[in-house]
Amino acid sequence: MNSAIKNSFSIKDLENFSGIKAHTIRIWEKRHNLLNPMRTGTNIRQYDTENLQKLLNIKLLTEHGYKPSTIGAFTQEKLALTVRQIVSQKSAKFHAISNFKLAMMNFDQPLFFKTYNALLAEKSFREVFYEVFIPLMEEIGLLWQSGTITPAHEHFITYLLRQKILTNTERLQILDYTRHDKVFVLFLPKHEMHDIGLMYANYELTLHGYRSIYLGESVPMESLQEIKNLFQNVVYVSYLTVEPKSDDLANYLKRFTTDIMDETSEFWILGKRVDEISGRLPSNIRTFSQLTELLNEL
Repeated sequence: MNSAIKNSFSIKDLENFSGIKAHTIRIWEKRHNLLNPMRTGTNIRQYDTENLQKLLNIKLLTEHGYKPSTIGAFTQEKLALTVRQIVSQKSAKFHAISNFKLAMMNFDQPLFFKTYNALLAEKSFREVFYEVFIPLMEEIGLLWQSGTITPAHEHFITYLLRQKILTNTERLQILDYTRHDKVFVLFLPKHEMHDIGLMYANYELTLHGYRSIYLGESVPMESLQEIKNLFQNVVYVSYLTVEPKSDDLANYLKRFTTDIMDETSEFWILGKRVDEISGRLPSNIRTFSQLTELLNEL
């Protein structure tokens, strides 16, 4: 392992990373010798990456009926063999998410690609995205909020996720459009940077044969004004996650309707700000709680 990589975790980090309560981790250590923490000069537990990986494997085994006392008697080889057997049967999703998180913690690109390629051998890209990438991104968000990972970790893993979405989208973009009833314009508002959901929407729209114009992150509203002069039946799609601010949300929607839209266009909105939209919306503005809900409209 690269010695330059920080690989020391507190018991709270382990709890956040695995979902296993710190109290339970301590019991497993004391009664069954499942983990071997290091101790600081003030007797505070510290765990290395091997302990973290072992804890994730232990969680997998306990979720499949193995008792901690039984696991405690396993040799390292027996533990690894049992995990592989379970993964090969029915837990590839859990194992893949764990591996992706470990790849993130160690900035380990080969582990990311090895895990991704193993999934792709059994599943389509769409299945990988919905079954693995979406829950992975949700867990990454929680890990970031809890301080378990740094922005560097988040940027590393999201870059690789973006790369996979772009690669799969590129394969479709050489094909002719087969749907001509709508043109989709995908963008994020100014100062909005969380683009993975929007990128995947672009993949799905392209897959469905639509013309999908992807403008990406932090697009000022005035940059969209030319669109209505070029196309009819435009559907604008955006994630409102942190922008616009809550107190400017109603005004943003009003300005968007007046300045950007015409009588043939629609505005489809996803993201956290959807829950803050109050009052009756015009019929050409629609909100969606999840991307799958939006895609069902295609």
